[in-house]
Amino acid sequence: MVASVEAVFRAVYGRDPEASASAPARVNLIGEHTDYNGGAVLPTVLPQRTTVMGARRSDRRVRVHTALASRTAEWTLGGEARRRDWSDYLQGCTQALAVAGHEVPGCDVAIVSTVPAGSGLSSSAALTVAFLRALRALAGLTLDDVALARLAHEAESGFVGARVGMMDQMAVSLADPTTALHLETRTSAATRVPLPRRAELLVVDSGVRHALASGDYNARRAECEQAAAALGVPYLCALGPEALGAIARLPPPLDRRARHVVTEHARVGRAVDALRADDVERLGALFAESHASQRDDYAVSVPEVDRLVELAETSPHVFGARLTGGGFGGSVVALVARGYAREVGERVRDGYRRAIGREATIVAPLTT
Repeated sequence: MVASVEAVFRAVYGRDPEASASAPARVNLIGEHTDYNGGAVLPTVLPQRTTVMGARRSDRRVRVHTALASRTAEWTLGGEARRRDWSDYLQGCTQALAVAGHEVPGCDVAIVSTVPAGSGLSSSAALTVAFLRALRALAGLTLDDVALARLAHEAESGFVGARVGMMDQMAVSLADPTTALHLETRTSAATRVPLPRRAELLVVDSGVRHALASGDYNARRAECEQAAAALGVPYLCALGPEALGAIARLPPPLDRRARHVVTEHARVGRAVDALRADDVERLGALFAESHASQRDDYAVSVPEVDRLVELAETSPHVFGARLTGGGFGGSVVALVARGYAREVGERVRDGYRRAIGREATIVAPLTT
């Protein structure tokens, strides 16, 4: 990966890079749409990564080349302006650094990524965190990974306009592949919880792309804010299951949106307990509950994703499956008996092709 990025950098800019950085994809085990509602999440990271190499310039220009689409974007530090394309995520990073009082030089940058875009695996957070890590190295900044994640979040939620929570940026900054990160998004308190010994993760991309800056995602967040205001709390995850009676009296669809958030937040704590006990049956049941809640109450699933979940759950080796990520397409994550994830994934992929007539991609486990 690094060698290929280095080759791209040299081919585009005709010189050697001075700094290299990367960030992984993430998959959220449970805790969907709780992060911007002041709640907890439980992500882990995947092997796919976005890698960035850069070198300083003598002026204030930033040039960024992405190998994925063979495109280059340019802007001047201090002159960032939204273009409504991929470069907005990177312009948002340089603007966020400046607003926070950090000086960075002009630079040439090359990017290579194996994180599938629009798949619900946080390609945008991998991109912004990797880019900020490269800028941190080039400028010699003393930013820790939490501060860097906050800058990445500001770039996406502020400059780009996708009103995402903090989960994605914190996950790709702090998580590791052997544990799940139990993250309390309101306080940024994070605890690593071992992944189950008796099971492994299967992640399948439906091929239905999503865009979190689009209206549907931001509409869900606005509905949550309306529900919280009607219930007299600053954020929905300040409430527990005892509030479900009051939630049921909200007008639709605010009642369903709030019910998902409050019950999903409770599921995160139960999932942490299940992980610590290596209780994969209990964890799988929570996966299934979570998917039904996202489908019926939060209305962020789509028929293709529902079919992937149904196909996975027909296997006796699957403990549970659910939509992961922001929704409106993207990927599913399934908890599978150890040693069977590849076999189950291939059957799900083949069944999806027959039923839907489109291709799904097995993201994890990787082919060895």
